[in-house]
Amino acid sequence: MPTNDLLDPNPELVRPLALSVDGGLSRERAAHLVKITQTIYTFWHTGDIRFLHASVDAAFADNTLPAGRPQGFEGVALASKTFRAAVPDLTCELADVVIAGAKAAVRLVFRGHFSGEFEGVQGDGRAIEFIAFDIQHVGEDLIFENWHLEDNLAFLLQAGIVTL
Repeated sequence: MPTNDLLDPNPELVRPLALSVDGGLSRERAAHLVKITQTIYTFWHTGDIRFLHASVDAAFADNTLPAGRPQGFEGVALASKTFRAAVPDLTCELADVVIAGAKAAVRLVFRGHFSGEFEGVQGDGRAIEFIAFDIQHVGEDLIFENWHLEDNLAFLLQAGIVTL
């Protein structure tokens, strides 16, 4: 199915650079899945909590929860807050989105400058760029579970926190 007409036109929402959508979905369902995907990654792009509220179910479960992070909505909000403390100008590019069934598979590119603090280390403003992959599972309305993998080593190396 044509994908450009599935994008939400709200100028606040990030737009994917590439979008592929399961042709077996109704146009209404496909447009809803695309909008929810745009909305959650607008949260990651801006840190604006209202986009998290608009995209994540109250019973949300992170299936790849890092040690020490709380489960659910609070964990997602904390992850963003913690990372934005390290990289205040963080941006999230929605590079690739594949919608199939009730899931969105996404490739992201995060960019910014390590000018804040991360795990007791003060940044010196150096540029960082790393990728992440997510699978979001959407119920009738909102995301209720996900799986994610970030290239944390790239961030730590670029920030000068670890060396090889």
